[in-house]
Amino acid sequence: MTHTELRIALLTCGSLTGKAYAENGDYWDVYSKFMHDSCPAGTQFKFEPFDVVSKMEYPSSQDEDQYDCMMLTGSAASAYENLEWINILVDYVARIAESKPNIKLIGICFGHQIIARALGSACVPNGGKWEVGPTPIHLTDLGRRIFGSDKDTLTIQQMHRDHVPSVPPNFHLLASTAITPNQGMVKFLGNPPLDDKTSSNLPPIQIITVQGHPEFTESVVSAIIEQRAASGVIDSEAAQDAEKRRYWKTDGIDVFGQILWDVILQAKHKAALTS
Repeated sequence: MTHTELRIALLTCGSLTGKAYAENGDYWDVYSKFMHDSCPAGTQFKFEPFDVVSKMEYPSSQDEDQYDCMMLTGSAASAYENLEWINILVDYVARIAESKPNIKLIGICFGHQIIARALGSACVPNGGKWEVGPTPIHLTDLGRRIFGSDKDTLTIQQMHRDHVPSVPPNFHLLASTAITPNQGMVKFLGNPPLDDKTSSNLPPIQIITVQGHPEFTESVVSAIIEQRAASGVIDSEAAQDAEKRRYWKTDGIDVFGQILWDVILQAKHKAALTS
């Protein structure tokens, strides 16, 4: 198969409302901007949205193999809820991961949790503890290798009170915080052993997820915090703590965006070699 451009399916699992929507558009607008702003020079791609919530729409079975990547967004819903659209999404992700390993899977926040549930772990409430705003996450040795970081931490926007307590089978942990032990995980294509713990030459990645929101800007997060704090969904202590970090620089585009593109481009490079 010859690629003239990359095709990425955005499985849209929620929407923005209120001030966040008024100032930034919906998830489609936020993710489109993130992908364009972090896109390597010369890369052409087609970004296609699928409403998996109200329309329960997905790429057709005849068209699936034309996609290089499927990306799952965040959501105000909880990944453990017994709702029809969530159960369908879990089953879909499990099928794609098992039968279409050539398609990269990327999960953001709720998407991270759905992938964990689909592939053998769980998503659970985190005792009512919110993690919001710019937050340092502590990288594992593998996390440092993948993110190419000489630092022990990276900073990413957060907006969650559910979490994935452990990695599914054949996944590897990338980062953690005191509140959330699984801040991201990765599965390598074919599940090879990782014998060399120092080499930067890692196997191709099939699935990568992050609990945080690399695509969210200060404007998006501040508006969501304001809205949820006003309604009592986010407690005042968490909101006030996030306000202290409101303008911290995050690594969303420069680090996380770059790595997500590196993963997606692996599919294109492989296809080019075999076409």
